[in-house]
Amino acid sequence: MSRNLGQSSLRRRRRADDPMAAFDSLPAPLRQWLSEAALPWSPASARRIWSKSLARGLTPEDTLLSLSQAEARTLARDRQSMAFKIKSHT
Repeated sequence: MSRNLGQSSLRRRRRADDPMAAFDSLPAPLRQWLSEAALPWSPASARRIWSKSLARGLTPEDTLLSLSQAEARTLARDRQSMAFKIKSHT
């Protein structure tokens, strides 16, 4: 049985925990932000950033803002690299 693994050459990861349970255990504001995020954040990385930000004294709103800014920077880098690839092929 091949299941839904596809023909990817990428290394497969075994996950010890249930990703939906990990998502459900996140604080409500973080779950809401993740549900609208443009990138596929893992619950573990989102929780890590959330916890570190709160420990540094940021408010939940400031933490969500910093997540949005990080996501925007990543998307901008991706757009730039895609533009470069398209330009170099023409």
